[in-house]
Amino acid sequence: MNEPVNLGPFRMGRGCPLVVIAGPCVLQSEEKVLELGRILRDIAQQRSLPLVFKASFDKANRTSADSYRGPGLKDGLAILETVKRELGLCVLTDVHQPHQAQEAAQVVDVLQVPAFLCRQTDMLTAAGETGLPVNIKKGQFMAPADMAYAAEKVARAGGKPILTERGSMFGYRDLVVDMRSLVWMRGLGYPVMFDGTHSVQQPGSAGGATGGLREMAAPLVRSAVAAGVDGVYLEVYEDPDNAPCDGPNSLDPVMFARAVDQALAIRSTVEQFPGLERDE
Repeated sequence: MNEPVNLGPFRMGRGCPLVVIAGPCVLQSEEKVLELGRILRDIAQQRSLPLVFKASFDKANRTSADSYRGPGLKDGLAILETVKRELGLCVLTDVHQPHQAQEAAQVVDVLQVPAFLCRQTDMLTAAGETGLPVNIKKGQFMAPADMAYAAEKVARAGGKPILTERGSMFGYRDLVVDMRSLVWMRGLGYPVMFDGTHSVQQPGSAGGATGGLREMAAPLVRSAVAAGVDGVYLEVYEDPDNAPCDGPNSLDPVMFARAVDQALAIRSTVEQFPGLERDE
């Protein structure tokens, strides 16, 4: 534990640069995905920023059965393979069933276990058996310390755990972020990320869909970077207001670039005070 994790060509963890995972909530057409991928790649390259492109081939936990879920496993992985080949980006996708892990691992660099599945042993074990880095989203119902058991399931199977904070339920249809969670989870010995866009969701608040407060994402990201996280996770669309999934809590490229610049500035300040990021 406390060892950095390799994400494709990047390393994430103590002593490593801040990593950003960014992309749309769900895959659409290959053309749209490549267009957004180029924008994010250019923003990252201009800042020498380690970037992992993320997108889901299937959103299996949509609020309504009528909501768009994505192109599915086969077509979705084909799109992500194109992103890797044409844009040279490291890619991440989530898996919702154990049998998907090995197939997805043939294409992506990082697997992700969604928050609602973070206690599911078969899912965590299957992801870990691929040997890839596995980003485990902390469930909205989970105490930070209990993520040690989720990480252990992945590690025992041969995977490399990463833990991500994405807010906790606060009554109905709202989330809050306890910044202490980031410190406590880093104390477990694994790289920790902060999901700035899922943390501002308002589940089910948009009449059969999830709402959100995207204007709150950047302030929370600033706080999380000051607390000492190893990476930041942000969902981005070119036109969030017309996105098929998670639009209200997603950023557009301009907002993304601004949030990244703020995060890097704060990270630079934190690094001027040795030991500050290791207060835990």
